Amino acid sequence: MTSIGVISPPDQPPELLRGVAVATEEAGLDELWLWEDCFAESGVAAAAAALGWTQRIAVGIGLMPVPLRNVALTAMEIATLSRLFPGRILPGIGHGVLEWMGQVGVRAESPLTLLREYTTALRSLLDGETVTTDGRYVRLDDVRLTWPPAARPPLLVGAVRPKTLALAGELGDGVIFTGDTSPDQVADGVRVVREARERAGRAGAPDVVAFTAAPVGSRAETLAALVREHADAGATRVTVCGLDDEGRPVSDERILDLVGALGEVRAAG
Repeated sequence: MTSIGVISPPDQPPELLRGVAVATEEAGLDELWLWEDCFAESGVAAAAAALGWTQRIAVGIGLMPVPLRNVALTAMEIATLSRLFPGRILPGIGHGVLEWMGQVGVRAESPLTLLREYTTALRSLLDGETVTTDGRYVRLDDVRLTWPPAARPPLLVGAVRPKTLALAGELGDGVIFTGDTSPDQVADGVRVVREARERAGRAGAPDVVAFTAAPVGSRAETLAALVREHADAGATRVTVCGLDDEGRPVSDERILDLVGALGEVRAAG
């Protein structure tokens, strides 16, 4: 069964997150997703709070921009959340918005090289390995986590273009598609991810997270059709961002209307 979730975007003030997280769980949804957008909210701090306020739902971070974060720090934070809340954290990493990366002085000349080095090192650290590497961007000397996860959570890679999609298939456990990716584009991207995974000799199907969006007043039937379209395209997780009357992520408590409608979709199976 496809997992159904809701996005609490950083357009929402942090103080509204508790109500959204609790409502998401009470509505029977599977997941709550957070965006680590510059310069709004930390994905990790918000995820820790949401996990602490709830008992069952998974919380995804889609995504942590790799130029902004040292890989050892990201590994420490993912490992800590994984041990505190086993099986409930869904970490996503990716290039981040390049303009924002430039604003803080960390824009990489080769984002793909950085993402490859970063994903490789992060997987090894989360697997409890001792890592020494001297790459173009990622440099570690005899680094090992004291408290690696008992079971590594799925490492998801945000991707749009073919080379990054292929990297997600080769090195990641799954892929995150942004909200402006149509179901047809998701289907095409899933093929690229699966082919790269097969070439790398990796077993099992990839996790496929599809972000999408709908007006906060959407009826359950409309949302159900949206979920089906993305699931038919290959998504294993479909998560919805609520839009206001001007087509922007909703920034107030109207998001709770969307949570309730999505709960009806989940209850209907």
